[in-house]
Amino acid sequence: MASSSAPSSAASTAETFPAGTPAAAQIFTTVLSQGPLTRLELARRAGLSAAAVTKAVRPLIEAGYLVEDADTEARPALGRPANLVRVDGGRALFLGLKLTGDQVFGVLTDLRCRTLLARHAPLSDRVPKAVLASTAEMVRELLTEADGYGVRVVGLGIAVSGDVDRAEGVVRYSPFLEWREVPLAELATAVTGLPATVDNDVRALTVAEQWFGAGVGLSDFAVVTVGAGVGCGLVVHGEVVAGAHGVAGEIGHVTVDPNGPPCHCGNRGCVEAIAADPAILARIREAGGAEADSIDEAVALARAGDAHAREAYSRAGEAIGRGIATVANLLGPERVVISGEGLAAYDLFADQIRSAFAAAAFGSAARCELETRPLPFEEWARGAAATAIQSFITEPNRP
Repeated sequence: MASSSAPSSAASTAETFPAGTPAAAQIFTTVLSQGPLTRLELARRAGLSAAAVTKAVRPLIEAGYLVEDADTEARPALGRPANLVRVDGGRALFLGLKLTGDQVFGVLTDLRCRTLLARHAPLSDRVPKAVLASTAEMVRELLTEADGYGVRVVGLGIAVSGDVDRAEGVVRYSPFLEWREVPLAELATAVTGLPATVDNDVRALTVAEQWFGAGVGLSDFAVVTVGAGVGCGLVVHGEVVAGAHGVAGEIGHVTVDPNGPPCHCGNRGCVEAIAADPAILARIREAGGAEADSIDEAVALARAGDAHAREAYSRAGEAIGRGIATVANLLGPERVVISGEGLAAYDLFADQIRSAFAAAAFGSAARCELETRPLPFEEWARGAAATAIQSFITEPNRP
């Protein structure tokens, strides 16, 4: 790419996180997601000794990533008040991008993943060269505005739908972008000058929910997204699970009706083949109902009482509920967060999701809490920023 893609002065390619050990990264992550905490409480939650906490906290305080304040609200009867350790969110900035089939959404966040700026722009073309050009332009714009904060931008996260190998930074296959084997992390770093983390969009959203959202403090939960596709991010024993081949959590391709419609994956009756937006539109057309050329028109028809549209949403809700029950039966999560752009029509299939889940969940798996969180694409970009924050903390020596 041309040299005009170079980052502004807000960017840094040299900033590294002063976590010399995995324990230090674990302690910082605990404070980041659950703090402020006293050192005693931090040791308990991290499962480490007080001495280990003190050793790990010292360089993080010296570098300005952690701050220790007196807890004036919990003053003991005798002696000094306990000190609370917290993250200085303004110590570093991050960028997050969410790529869809036709747009790029970008955010600037602080170290605590609080969104400071949000932008979006159309994609002129889906070929990698055009997307990289749009990506570079979005990054330049955000870096220019980041200059006003006087803090370095130290990482970039990019969220893409499909099969994404985060370790290699490669998009193996993205159906909406029609990409195969694109080394996006390497290319993005080249055009922006920022260390780039690339991950599946649902897993990125799951990282944000784990550290900063509905999954804080939970060791086992899932995020299920509905809309143009059906995805699932899994957290098991406190870790976001990608699986041996990076496709863990693909409930969109769990068969819930062997006689159902064909799916683009080659099987029949997958959750996505019944409940994704294109499947709902196809169902309405096949049933001979009123014409619906977009999902907004399908929603309007269903809310107006169109029988075919309502049946399509009812069927979609049942498929989603069965898919969530499969996750609950296999992994026993404490909570499933339901999100995605499809939640705009949640009133049309909420009852079916919950009733199908209750019918298919086995035993105590039915105790799993279902929570809905409508999140716009800017929040998915924030998820990408969360992956950049995660990489910055846990991979301090990466290029």
